[in-house]
Amino acid sequence: MSHTSHHQAKLLARVRRLKGQIEAVERSLETGAPCGDLLNLVASIRGAVGGLTAELIEDHIREHVSDPDKDADPDRAQASGELISVIRTYLK
Repeated sequence: MSHTSHHQAKLLARVRRLKGQIEAVERSLETGAPCGDLLNLVASIRGAVGGLTAELIEDHIREHVSDPDKDADPDRAQASGELISVIRTYLK
C-alpha cells in the first residue's frame, strides 16, 4: 500500500482545488479578463502545485528515507529534518 493512501483525502482535496483554479483560468481567458488577473490566477496555481509537491516529497522522505520524528539515528534524523525544511522553503 502506498503511503499516499494514508493522506488520500487531504491530497485529493488539494488536487480538486487546483482543478478549480485551472478552470478559473479557462473561464477568465474565455471572458477576456485582464492579463493582470490571469497572471495572479496562474501564480496561485504555481503556489498550489509547489505546496502539493512539497507535501508529496516530505511524505516520501518520511516513509522511505528517514522520519526525523522516529529515526533512532540522531544524525540521520537531523539530516532528514533539515532536508524536509529545505524542500519546503525551496518550493514556497
